[in-house]
Amino acid sequence: MVRTEISLFLKNAPGELAKLSLLLSDAGINIDALTIQDASSYVQELFQARGKSIKRIASVANYNSIKMDSREFALIRLLTDNSDLAIDVLSKHDYIFDIMPVIAIQLDNRPGSLAEITDKLGKAGINLNYVYGSVSSPDSTCLFVFSPDDLDQATKIFHE
Repeated sequence: MVRTEISLFLKNAPGELAKLSLLLSDAGINIDALTIQDASSYVQELFQARGKSIKRIASVANYNSIKMDSREFALIRLLTDNSDLAIDVLSKHDYIFDIMPVIAIQLDNRPGSLAEITDKLGKAGINLNYVYGSVSSPDSTCLFVFSPDDLDQATKIFHE
């Protein structure tokens, strides 16, 4: 249920995802879930959140420059079947990454299963920072990854 998610910035260029996935594959590490987003949208979200909660330290020109530079990178979030080994491999190959606990669960692949769990979280006042998931076939379950703002409380709800 609670798993370690690895987040890293990867150069937004042809072949970079292949290099990362081959590196993990060569170490016998399977990627269980993966999401990729343009880092500029991620940086924009950070700036908007920062503007609402904390006084800005840098000038608008500095923020715009950072936003432009971030287009050269993609934000990768992934779960692996062996996060400790993945962390070791990424460290040895000089990747800059962060780890954080997330909740990964199997949901029934049917209309409403995601709605049921997110409704429970919403009624408990738990905000979701982001969610990603996938289905491998119509007859299988779905793997969904949740990043709640209150991991402990969300974990209790997922156990119900």
